[in-house]
Amino acid sequence: MLTRILLAFAALTFAPFGVWSLLDPLGMAASLGVEVGGPNGAYEMRGIYGGVSLAAALLCASGAIQTPLRRPALWFLVVYMGGYVFARAAALLLGPPPTPAFAVYIAFETGMLLAAAAALRWADRS
Repeated sequence: MLTRILLAFAALTFAPFGVWSLLDPLGMAASLGVEVGGPNGAYEMRGIYGGVSLAAALLCASGAIQTPLRRPALWFLVVYMGGYVFARAAALLLGPPPTPAFAVYIAFETGMLLAAAAALRWADRS
């Protein structure tokens, strides 16, 4: 039951962010203090943040509903969030540091990584 809740929560966080990024990529980026430029900037933001986030929402929602998709959805969260955590840790070492507002993202991504890894480990024991 906790795994289903985790996956549903992940879907509910990915979906609005994906929609926002698809409909208003420049506004989404500006809200993060990120400047997007060039003719392909909005196009790229829609693809990466919009498309990938919506696909992640779909996979996580599917895993919350359908038992055969739970493990793939959890593995996706481990790999995806693990990539974010790794890249953010590397970025801290490479500098410059982000603004304090990014602590929320670091905490969310680390929490999701740990929760998904724990859910996978728990699933392997049952």
